[in-house]
Amino acid sequence: MRETSYSKLDSAPIRATIEQLQDRICERFPKSGLARVAAGLVEVARENEAVIARLRQPVWWLRIFAFAALLALLGMAVWIGFSSMKMAEGGSGTLGDLLQAIEAAINELIFLGLAVFFLVSLEIRFKRRHALRMLHQFRSLAHIVDMHQLTKDPEYVLRPVTKTASSPSRHLTRAELTRYLDYCSELLALVSKLAALHAQDLQDAVVLSAVNDVESLTADLQRKVWQKITILDMATL
Repeated sequence: MRETSYSKLDSAPIRATIEQLQDRICERFPKSGLARVAAGLVEVARENEAVIARLRQPVWWLRIFAFAALLALLGMAVWIGFSSMKMAEGGSGTLGDLLQAIEAAINELIFLGLAVFFLVSLEIRFKRRHALRMLHQFRSLAHIVDMHQLTKDPEYVLRPVTKTASSPSRHLTRAELTRYLDYCSELLALVSKLAALHAQDLQDAVVLSAVNDVESLTADLQRKVWQKITILDMATL
């Protein structure tokens, strides 16, 4: 079945959506910290797009190295096997010698199996390291977005509240606060989409677990934002 653009996430439209969201935030809240966060997310999206493109390509130098090392190990195993057979043919071995030879052969097979597994998984672990580095940035960005909505309490626009000397500056109207929180929710959703890109082509359990963690984190933070939006919407009824 032919794959269409609607069956797979594409990094370019996600980046374009983030750039459009940045413009929307800058137009409505030009001097806000959220506008700077959106600009930072655009840069991270561009970096992520380049990383995704590299992760989709085979790492040929690693494959060549792994193949050469595998051939060397197999050649060494064959040489040891022939050497053992010649030694066995040349002498009168006892049962104890035979058991020792079998034990040594089993140990060599176990070592060879571990070496083969290490070499075969070398490329996936190399790509995993780059993917996890990006996913760590996404977790940090999600928390940064959450920090910008922490002080956006609906109570302060719904009723008079006595301020203290340490109270944060709150100057948004009800409509502006609703829009601000909506932008926070959109930023969190787009962070989740950037993370999901790494789960499409890199079938690695560690990466998939990290992607799920980012998606769960952004979903939990979005719920907090939408609770505030719901309070504001209900107050207008």
